Amino acid sequence: MRRRVILGLACAIACVALGAAAAFETRATKLQAIKTVGIVSAIGEEMSLTQAGLTGLNNTAQSLSISAWELDELIVQQATKLLSGRFRVQPVSYRRAAFAAVRDSAVAPVNLLRSDPLKELVRSDVSPQGLDAYIVITRTRSKLGNGRNVEGVGLAQYRTLLADYGLIHALYEVRVIDGKSFDVIEKRAAAPLDNTGTMRLGGPSGEVDETFESPASSERLHAAIADLITRSLPVTLGDMHLIDSQ
Repeated sequence: MRRRVILGLACAIACVALGAAAAFETRATKLQAIKTVGIVSAIGEEMSLTQAGLTGLNNTAQSLSISAWELDELIVQQATKLLSGRFRVQPVSYRRAAFAAVRDSAVAPVNLLRSDPLKELVRSDVSPQGLDAYIVITRTRSKLGNGRNVEGVGLAQYRTLLADYGLIHALYEVRVIDGKSFDVIEKRAAAPLDNTGTMRLGGPSGEVDETFESPASSERLHAAIADLITRSLPVTLGDMHLIDSQ
């Protein structure tokens, strides 16, 4: 009986490994076939202000417009530069607000069996159609401190009995969507740039040691967020095998 159980487990593990290898091979084959791509970015119109830890009663998250920062334009420009070495990148038009309105991450385990809403948006809202693939970059979320979620671009303040910590973040995920079938070929959330800070998030972030009275108008904060994006995007695209690893 024990021998049968062991053999059964071994067969199951082998089947999973073969399935994973086949999926990787299929994904790699699809990526190799891509010649033309369009880039859609929808992460940077708003910034969240979050308080966590010992915040008292005033811990409601706020949202500020940062459309003047033009972070999505920055992302498209940088992604175009990075991807042009391998693909022919063509400009595309799309309703940024429609993509930004999709809040649930298809990367999250709870959503793996759901149909990805961004597939239909690429089909219906992006022009021109007919490119080999579309690179779609949208917000994602991560847990902070006591379990509060933070999302996209933002500034978080975490208070303890001994100290206050400030954390900026630019949390996003990248999908490669087939331009013919609209299937998601690959998807990945941007990883942390380092893990040395006191506060950590599951994506690009960094500690700050100053208070921003008017965050949306702070050029220093703008520059710091842009730096998170420009340093993390090459790493993310490299991890997805879209460019040579940085």
